[in-house]
Amino acid sequence: MSQPDLIIRDVRVVRPGGSEPQHADIAVTDGRVSEVAPRVEVPEGTAVHEGRGRLAFPGVVDAHQHWGIYNPLAEDTATESRACAQGGVTTSLTYMRTGQYYLNRGGSYAEVFPEVLAAAEGRSYVDYAFHLAPMQRSHIDEIPALVRDHGVTSFKIFMFYGSHGLHGRSADQNSFLMIPEGERYDLAHFEFVMRGIQAAREANPDIADQISLSLHCETAEIMTAYTKLVEEEGRLTGLEAYSASRPPHSEGLAVTIASYLAHETQLPTINLLHLSSAKAMEAAMTMARAFPHVDFRREVTIGHLLTDVTTADGIGAKVNPPIRPREDVEALWEHLLAGDVSWVVSDHACCKEELKFGKDKNDVFAAKSGFGGTEYLLPGLVGEGRKRGLSMSRVAELTAWNPAQRLGLPTKGDIAPGFDADIALVDPDRSYVVDPADSESTQEYTPFRGLEIGSTVTTTFLRGRRVYDDGQVVGEPTGRYLHRPTGRA
Repeated sequence: MSQPDLIIRDVRVVRPGGSEPQHADIAVTDGRVSEVAPRVEVPEGTAVHEGRGRLAFPGVVDAHQHWGIYNPLAEDTATESRACAQGGVTTSLTYMRTGQYYLNRGGSYAEVFPEVLAAAEGRSYVDYAFHLAPMQRSHIDEIPALVRDHGVTSFKIFMFYGSHGLHGRSADQNSFLMIPEGERYDLAHFEFVMRGIQAAREANPDIADQISLSLHCETAEIMTAYTKLVEEEGRLTGLEAYSASRPPHSEGLAVTIASYLAHETQLPTINLLHLSSAKAMEAAMTMARAFPHVDFRREVTIGHLLTDVTTADGIGAKVNPPIRPREDVEALWEHLLAGDVSWVVSDHACCKEELKFGKDKNDVFAAKSGFGGTEYLLPGLVGEGRKRGLSMSRVAELTAWNPAQRLGLPTKGDIAPGFDADIALVDPDRSYVVDPADSESTQEYTPFRGLEIGSTVTTTFLRGRRVYDDGQVVGEPTGRYLHRPTGRA
C-alpha cells in the first residue's frame, strides 16, 4: 500500500447504516480513503490534520442546486461553490435547461451542453454534475447521447411550466421556454420524456438503476386560479399569500399525476423534488403504496425544514414550492423521522438583491423565486436534527449516501476505504446565528437571517485536499465535472 498523503486524526466518524459515530483516524491516499482505524500510524512526511474530536461526515452530495439561473454560470460556479465548501458540501448536482434564465437560449443539447461544461470548467471548489431538462421534443431523442457521451444520468420535468412562469402567471409559454412553434410543454410531453428515459434505461441495463427522472410537482391551473383568488381577496400578504396562491393540494395532485404516468410508462426511477407540505407527502406515500413497483425517492429542502411563513426573513424566502405554515414544517419532520424522506437538499439558487425584489419590496408576487442556502444544509440538519432525535448516521444518509447511490456517484457518500476522501468536520456543540454577510455566496440577504444554526462546519476536504478551514475557503478550485456513473476502483 502506498504511503498516505494525509492523516485526519482524532475524529468521530459518521457513516450511513445506523451505527454510532466511532472514534478513529482517517488515512487518505491519492484522494481516496485508504484506512479508517482507532489509531493510524503516521509515516514520516505524511501531513496530519488534527480533528479534535469533531464529527467527520461524508462530504455532502447536495442533489438540488441551480448554478447559472440568475447569474452567469461561470460566475456562479466560482462563487457558489465556495458557499458549498463552507457548508461541507463536496458535490453539487445542479439543474440546467434551455429557455429564459440559465443560458437564455433554446436549441439542442448537442450545442448547448458543451457550452455549459466549458463555462464551469476549472472554476469550482467542489465536484459537480448537471441534471438536464428535456424541454422540447428533440431533446428526448438526445437522451441516449447525453447518457453515453456526457455521463448525464438524471433528468427533470417542471410540471407547472405548462401554463405558469418561473415567478408567476405566464401567457406565452413558447417564448418563456424557447421551444419550437407548435410544441407544448404539457402532460403529453411529460409522458414522452418518461418513455424516452425508460428507453435509455433499457438500452443501458448495467446502469439502469442510476438513470432517473426528477419532477417539480405543482399544478399550473390550480396555482393560476388560486393566485387570482388570493389577490382579489387581498387578506393575505407576503409569504402567507404566496403559500396560499400555490396551495398544497396543487402539489398533491401533481404528485399523483406524475406517479400514474410513471406507472403507465413503466419508468421505476422517480424522484419527487422538494416536497413542502403535509398534503404533498401524503400523496407521495399514497402513490408509493399504489405503485410499489415504482422506486420513488422523496426530497425535502433545508429551507422547508428550518423556516415557515412567519419565521423566514421576509419575502426573500419566496421559492417554488413556497415556504409553508408551521403545521406543514412539523409534518415534514414527522415524515423525515419516520424514514419517509430519501434526501435533504438546499435548492440553492443565488438571486442577488437587485434582481430578487421588484419595485415594491413588500410585493411577494413581484419578487423572483429562489434563494441560496447550501452553506446551512449540513449544520442546520445536524443542529435541528439532534433536538428532534435524528441520528447522525441518518444525517449522513440523507445528505450524502442516498443521493450518491441514486444519482450515479458510487465513489461518494461514505467514509470507508475506496471512497473519495470527501469529508466535512462538524463541531456539533458550536452554534451560530445566521448573518448573510458571513456567507461565501454572493447573495446579500437570506431567509435564514437571525436563525440559530445548531452546529458548525469547521473543515471541508475534497478528495483529501482542504477546501475550507477555520472560516476560510482555501486553495485553488480543483472541483471536477463528474461523468456519471462514476467508477470505484
